[in-house]
Amino acid sequence: MSADYGDNRPDLTAFWMPFTANRQYKEAPRLLVEASGMHYRTLDGDSVLDGTAGLWCCNLGHAREEITEAVSRQLATLDFAPTFQMGHPLPFRLAAALAEVAPPGLDRIFFTNSGSESVDTALKMALAYHRARGEGPRVRLIGREKGYHGVGFGGISVGGLVNNRRTYVTLPGADHIAHTFDIERNAFSRGLPDHGAEKADEIERLVALHGAETIAAVIVEPVAGSAGVLPPPKGYLERLRTVCDRHGILLIFDEVITGFGRLGEPFAAQALGVTPDIMTTAKGITNGALPMGAVFAHRKVHDAIVQGPPAAIEFFHGYTYSGHPVACAAALASLEVYRRDGLFTRVKTLAGLWEDSLHALRGKPNVIDIRNIGLMGAIELAPRPDAPGARGYEVLVKALKAGLLVRATGDIIALSPPLIISEAQIGQLFDILGGVLDDVA
Repeated sequence: MSADYGDNRPDLTAFWMPFTANRQYKEAPRLLVEASGMHYRTLDGDSVLDGTAGLWCCNLGHAREEITEAVSRQLATLDFAPTFQMGHPLPFRLAAALAEVAPPGLDRIFFTNSGSESVDTALKMALAYHRARGEGPRVRLIGREKGYHGVGFGGISVGGLVNNRRTYVTLPGADHIAHTFDIERNAFSRGLPDHGAEKADEIERLVALHGAETIAAVIVEPVAGSAGVLPPPKGYLERLRTVCDRHGILLIFDEVITGFGRLGEPFAAQALGVTPDIMTTAKGITNGALPMGAVFAHRKVHDAIVQGPPAAIEFFHGYTYSGHPVACAAALASLEVYRRDGLFTRVKTLAGLWEDSLHALRGKPNVIDIRNIGLMGAIELAPRPDAPGARGYEVLVKALKAGLLVRATGDIIALSPPLIISEAQIGQLFDILGGVLDDVA
């Protein structure tokens, strides 16, 4: 059924919007009221091609009938059941199904409600793992500059985006390695950039500074998403894995964005050939239909923690909605669509066209870099001297008016369309975006 708001536009005053310039937005709101397949519909009735899979999450496209029906059935059957000292069948079924598509060994699944919760859970797992093994002094958590790991206190502590950290206190003992972004040597790279693998050796600097015996884990995004689609340099993740192994440090991959088919395999770990000890996910697990996340732990991590007296709680952590029945139903339905329609690997058939179409925008006004991997892409624009971010925001607004949803991170335009996008729609996406870039001074 189409949503018809007519003149009954909502009062915008009460909702304090996340990650939004509230006053600027409410002066000229952009309201999406309906979605189906590859498209949104605005309050004004305009059709908008989704170039961002919602917010990196609607990998299967919008309003999937299979998910809608599964959620409706579950609501009518079991709307909620606790998973503290109780249980219901769905999280057990879902965990088994996820283990089947996970990287080897990552087959112990802890459910959360978001990427932020997944990250804080993974960090706690790392600390609990070392404590259980008699290495309690390993309490330092290492993130990376330009990293985004959600907005929990753990996530902002290991995160490396300054605006997410500057107002708040962060965890003691958190530290950071250097980011890998090198526009001077790697501008306009196609896929993995050639330069920067040596940045993984930054861990050795922190080992020398703090002592390996104090470091619990290193957490990175395989591809930094919120910082503007920064693929890892060739050999970087392999080197990171080697250095962590050398010093007994757990390696955590934040796959909240890259998970569930974005790089042409179920997870970036498989696409890039490096397996972490813990992996965080969310977003695409339910196709964005309901909030849910999952932390994949290697069996060695799980088994080190889940020991001792059988009646004792081994891991004092969890959420009221961990393994929520309706979220599980949405996730199980989503997994079935991923599998049935070959969407875990479909990106492989689109990646060449996607890359060529994206890089064809080189030479457009103000474009200083283009990056891509899988079905992800970014166009970096030169900032205006007096107004950093203004050019990117103007592209966002004009693209929406032209019928395309993009994501603007400062002066970076990020793209991550649903995995169901057609070749014709890829052409349409870049035709619209190219025209907008021509029109933005």
